[in-house]
Amino acid sequence: MNNPVLIEVTRGPLVESFHTGSVAVVTADGTEVFTLGDVSRPVFPRSAIKAFQCLPLIETGTADRYGYGAPEIALACASHTGTERHAALAAKMLTDIGLDEDALGCGAHMPLGSSAQKQLLRAGREPSQLHNNCSGKHAGMLATAKYLGEPLDGYWLPSHPVQKRVHATLCDLTGLPLGDDLMGFDGCSLPNWAMPLTSMALLFARLVAFTGMGAERRRAVTRILESCWAEPELVAGPGRADTVVMRRLPGRIFMKTGAEGVYCGGFPEHGLGFALKIDDGTTRASAGAVMALVERVLPEAKGLMARRTVKSWRGKEVGEIRASATLERALDRLEASVSAAI
Repeated sequence: MNNPVLIEVTRGPLVESFHTGSVAVVTADGTEVFTLGDVSRPVFPRSAIKAFQCLPLIETGTADRYGYGAPEIALACASHTGTERHAALAAKMLTDIGLDEDALGCGAHMPLGSSAQKQLLRAGREPSQLHNNCSGKHAGMLATAKYLGEPLDGYWLPSHPVQKRVHATLCDLTGLPLGDDLMGFDGCSLPNWAMPLTSMALLFARLVAFTGMGAERRRAVTRILESCWAEPELVAGPGRADTVVMRRLPGRIFMKTGAEGVYCGGFPEHGLGFALKIDDGTTRASAGAVMALVERVLPEAKGLMARRTVKSWRGKEVGEIRASATLERALDRLEASVSAAI
């Protein structure tokens, strides 16, 4: 099926560009509350599932063994902007287990945050693996391997016990087999399994509703959520939606972006999970679509993120990035459903 336009980009009186995509909102028992577009096509969740990749860090006792608190756990769930605090904390997580940056397998890239980029360039420094937005996740995985006496080399490979635990966690919570036919590799070299948007939304509904979990996993999930709400700056960074919204509404929403236009999250008080995918992978569209959705479910979120505008190089506003009429009408239905359930 052809997906509808979710986001429009205007210039003057005209729509200059547009982005198609799909959205799913489900309950923890799998009931579809809201869908728009093709939500059955397998999609790679990318970094949106870092909280689930972090679960073994807690469940194996590794975090307790090395004294990891809320900052370290939040960074293990992060797609961070590479600030000095982010890089320093990733380095500390490694130092705590007797390792350094050379043990990481995520690769180096410039910080995602423009301020962090400028700071690095002014200092005449090259980016390191610590600046990789996934360095906290990788440090946590190395810690788990170290604690359990597993090989440190190749911890990123699908055959390694670290990744097998992540795979088992995802299969358990989605109820899907997630075979090799649906496996790809993320930008940081870790395996990533594609799944329908409805299954991705189900993951997050179960995460925030603690559905289908034993006591141990409930404790681990609680620790992850509370860590991210306590340290939202570490989950993303200044001005990023994940940070801004969770800082202002802790306990009301957990949300996490992923590459290639993916966004997922959950609303604990409603027991709902959501997942969306922008077909062309554009971040400006996924950020706009997720805020449109969040503001309908949580009216208190309105105004937290600045209106997204298109500006000339002189700073003059010449257009805007907005939800399409199709998305707005669909969200009217979602808002009515949520209101009726309260």
